[in-house]
Formats: sequence, C-alpha cells, structure tokens
Amino acid sequence: MTNPWLAVLSALFLWWFSTGAILWRVRRADQGGPDAHIWSVLLGLPLLLGGFLGLHSTSTDASVTGVYLAFLSALAVWGWIELAFLSGLITGPNLAPCPADTPLGERFVRATGTVLWHELLLLAALLVIAKITLGQANAFGLWAFGVLFFARISAKLNLFLGVPRIHTEFLPKPLAHLASHFRFAPMNGLFPLSITGLTFASACWLERAISAPGPASLIGHVLLLTLTLLALLEHWFMVLPLPDERLWRWMLPAPPPKPDPTLHSGPALQARK
Repeated sequence: MTNPWLAVLSALFLWWFSTGAILWRVRRADQGGPDAHIWSVLLGLPLLLGGFLGLHSTSTDASVTGVYLAFLSALAVWGWIELAFLSGLITGPNLAPCPADTPLGERFVRATGTVLWHELLLLAALLVIAKITLGQANAFGLWAFGVLFFARISAKLNLFLGVPRIHTEFLPKPLAHLASHFRFAPMNGLFPLSITGLTFASACWLERAISAPGPASLIGHVLLLTLTLLALLEHWFMVLPLPDERLWRWMLPAPPPKPDPTLHSGPALQARK
C-alpha cells in the first residue's frame, strides 16, 4: 500500500466508479416511481454517517491505512451530498427554468438559487470535517474534501459563464431546469484562472509528495495530486472535443423504449374502414 502508483490507480478508479455509480443510481430512480429518488437518498445515508465516523476515527491515525481510509471517508460524504443534489432533494429555492433573455445579474441570482442549499450543505460539511481533523495527525480527508469543494465551485462558475462543451444529457429529471442556466460560449475570463489555480495546486501537492518525510505523507499527497489533476482534467473536458461522456455512458441503464404509435392505430384505422 506504500506504492505511490497504487495510490494513483486507486484515486482514478474511485473517481471513475463513484461518478458512474451515482449517475447510474439517479438514472434508475428517474425510471422508477415518484418516491424512487427519496429512497435513493435515504438508503444512501450510511455513506454520509460512515464517512463522518471514518474521518473522526482516522484523524489520529497517521499510518498509510489511515490516510487511505480518510480519503475514502471524504469521498463517501461528498458522494452522498452529490446523490442528494442530483436526486433533486437538496438543490435550492429556485426550481424554474431561466428565460433566454435574462440579464447577467439576474441570471446569476437565478442560477445561485438553483443550487443554494446544496452549496451551503457542502460548506457545512467542509466546516465539520475541518473541526474534526484540523490539528490532528491525519488531515488528508479535509484536504481531499477541500479540493473537491473548490474545484466544483470553479466548474459551476465556468458552466454559468460559458464553455464550449456541456453534457446536459447527464442531468436527471429533477434537475432538468439547470440546463437553462448554463451558457455555451467559446471561452470565458474565469477559465484560464481556474486552469492556472488547479495546475499550481497540483504542483504544490507534487512538491509535498517528493519531499514527504514518510510513506503515509507520500501516499496522502499522491492521492491529493491525482484528485487535483482529475479536477483539472474535468475542466479541460469543458473545452476540448474529447468523448469523455463515454467513460460513464455505457454504465447507465438504457432509457425505456418509446411506445410505437402504429401499434395503437390499427384498430382505429380498421374501425374507420
């Protein structure tokens, strides 16, 4: 477990699998009954509780195992909050689509209203994790959640300001109105700053990994480096013509077949004859 390449592969797999698992569960709930999304979130509560318990129990564990478990615990808390958001249970007070001719300032207020409760919950979770781990021997769970938090804010702002590529087909039914708040544009002024910030953070984690005093510190910083590079890659996916949607599309259940209108027209036609 002290091999840094194992840490890289672990972070890559967790990023890919956890994203696909959440998308799969939300898509299945879309095809279920009216309470399917509620049950998804309720049945996922062990992720949230287990994540916080894991962060608490590993905060004093400075071993390599403790670092891996803290990283997993942070992802568990993040995953449940994302599931609650994509299920439409914790979003924001604004559930209406944004008119196309809305001025920028009003559009920002409307867009903020669509995700406000979600962002406040993420901030609250970040503060709780900071309370649990700051000053302790193992704060890698806090740093992992922090990378996800700030990278997600950057991504949402870039989607609002405008990017060339947006995968609206992954939006579940409860969040269909979000697409009206996104903007397609060749570029925006924030994107270069986002790329620069994530690249700088990656360089910092790399320097810390190289100068790590022990295997636990090495593994922790390699995990953070990989997570930050993945966030950087997700930003580039917004502008580069790469088929990144194929990473998860094959995992999602197929939509239900649409009814064939010709199957219902036969008797009517025969009656008219």
